[in-house]
Amino acid sequence: MLTAKQYELLLFIHQRMKETGIPPSYDEMKEALGLRSKSGIHRLITALEERGFIRRLPHRARALEIIRLPEAMTPRIASPRPMGFTPTVIEGDGGAQEKKSSALAEMKAQVIPVMGRIAAGVPISAIQDHTHDVTVPPEMLGPGEHFALEVRGDSMIEAGILDGDTVIIRRTDVAHNGDIVVALIDNEEATLKRLRRKGGSIALEAANPAYETRIFGPDRVKIQGRLVGLLRRY
Repeated sequence: MLTAKQYELLLFIHQRMKETGIPPSYDEMKEALGLRSKSGIHRLITALEERGFIRRLPHRARALEIIRLPEAMTPRIASPRPMGFTPTVIEGDGGAQEKKSSALAEMKAQVIPVMGRIAAGVPISAIQDHTHDVTVPPEMLGPGEHFALEVRGDSMIEAGILDGDTVIIRRTDVAHNGDIVVALIDNEEATLKRLRRKGGSIALEAANPAYETRIFGPDRVKIQGRLVGLLRRY
């Protein structure tokens, strides 16, 4: 699920690459989205990369590549209009159409278990048992088993993960450098952090300068899953 600004930036990058074959610069993105600083663009790019929509290619200027477009948004991204939202007007029996659309949405939606709370800050108990379920759009999920966790803490705010969010996790014990993972420390403490391998050690990085990077021996950390999506209520 994308925020309005994430969608707007993805749309802008997609259209610019269709027109010129070259991704826009950070200054162009900042101006197009009406942001005051490039740090805001950097956070949006990071969020899109973590959600699997774009990829930054190393050792190349403006090295952005669009990997995929959300199914629910593909028709709008393919629209020739550059920006904005145009409502679709359906003539005829509006009530019947609304019921049909709702039924189709329910058929497509998938239910995954919420397995308690995860710390993005201070230590918290390890992942709890299944507490309830949450419904997510199918385009958020790939292959494999998934579960959800409620976030507590503010150590990942610069990665766009806020206290009270629900993160969608693909269950796996394998992760790459830079992935945001659910890490189980000493079989007692579960935390949501960015993974870095440094020699024979594992570093768990926060996305908030108020928190220090924590470094452990490889036998102390078990990867429980990798972040693939996020849900937020306003």
